[in-house]
Amino acid sequence: MTVDGRIKEAELLYERAVFGDDSSVFDPAERGLDGVEADLALARGKLIHARYLRERVEDPKELVLFERAAELYGRLGDERGEAEALFWIGTFHQLVRDDNGTALPALRRARELAARAGDRLTLSYVLRHLGFADHMAGRLDAARAHFEESTRLRRELGFLPGVAANLIGLAFLAAQQDRRGDAAELLAEAGRLAEQSGAHGVQRWVAEARAELDLA
Repeated sequence: MTVDGRIKEAELLYERAVFGDDSSVFDPAERGLDGVEADLALARGKLIHARYLRERVEDPKELVLFERAAELYGRLGDERGEAEALFWIGTFHQLVRDDNGTALPALRRARELAARAGDRLTLSYVLRHLGFADHMAGRLDAARAHFEESTRLRRELGFLPGVAANLIGLAFLAAQQDRRGDAAELLAEAGRLAEQSGAHGVQRWVAEARAELDLA
């Protein structure tokens, strides 16, 4: 149900309680509004994170919002929502706080829940960030496996900007493993996909990667 639908339903349940003397409506009404609150907290947290990526200034509200969303989704038994919220908790610790030790439990739980819920998009994000953790720890083969599985899921979903972003990560791994020809090919494909999908931010990342890896 949409957010608007949940709010409308709560209003109807209110009328049933007040005018119809129906005391059975309170639990379902509160559960519906918990869902609205969880969706809103998740959306606000993601917007704050997007701003962080541009300005690199931590906003402590980001983590509070993601934790609130995870708590509410867990209470509702919404595994798909909880998986996404946990992914963002892990991402906050990994990227904002540079703390993979705290990030990994949240990411691993998110992977479990996303797989169980059949949420391939969230799973692709989780696998990408598990790949980051492996890369930073020097586990290059494990990082490559995570990125490749994430990329496979994103290709299946037609998520071309996400595929392009992953190919950049795979290019850095290839260069670090002395596979510079592979790195160049991966960046070339990433550039084509980014242009095709209008992902101008990813196009910029491709250019930056080429310069950093001296593959211009």
